[in-house]
Amino acid sequence: MNFRYKINITTVLPVVMFISASKRMKTQCVVFCMRLLYNKYGDIMTKIMFICHGNICRSPMAEFIFRDLANKMGVGDNFYASSSATSTEEIWNGVGNPVYPPAKAELKKHGILCDGKRAVQLKKSDYDNYDLLVCMDSQNVRNALRILGSDTENKVYKLMNFTARGGDVADPWYSGNFEAAYNDIFEGCTALIQKLTGENR
Repeated sequence: MNFRYKINITTVLPVVMFISASKRMKTQCVVFCMRLLYNKYGDIMTKIMFICHGNICRSPMAEFIFRDLANKMGVGDNFYASSSATSTEEIWNGVGNPVYPPAKAELKKHGILCDGKRAVQLKKSDYDNYDLLVCMDSQNVRNALRILGSDTENKVYKLMNFTARGGDVADPWYSGNFEAAYNDIFEGCTALIQKLTGENR
């Protein structure tokens, strides 16, 4: 499996990701660049876990949007995408609820199916099993870190921080606006996959 790097990531990513003056963000950028280089030359699959509160709206939308983008770009075999919750609110007797119907309907509007997906909770062991753990908002980051314990390898990110504008993914659970959530997630996943593949489209 080979990534198709059209732009040298060693020059693109420092420009894109060193915008923040935060010491933590600069450390994340260095680790992120090193991980991409390893993925390129080590010929391994990049595993991404998308995270939200309940794993029935935003994070499953991100999981399936990212998969769709990767497949359309012809790099689907280079990635494994999954999603999970920081809470157990949508999990009963060990069985998770399916994707929330309005979220499922929004995905279907764009030709994306999510049949069979059920909510699961993030586990501490996921930190070792995934390359990137991508949260939908700042609260998700805080709650994820409580489960994971720490982020010693700088794997935890907010999805919208891969975009130029940053911020949080709009939460449709409160607003009912699943189109806005889709648009944010699509923008974030597009920016993420462009950084991971070195392609700008």
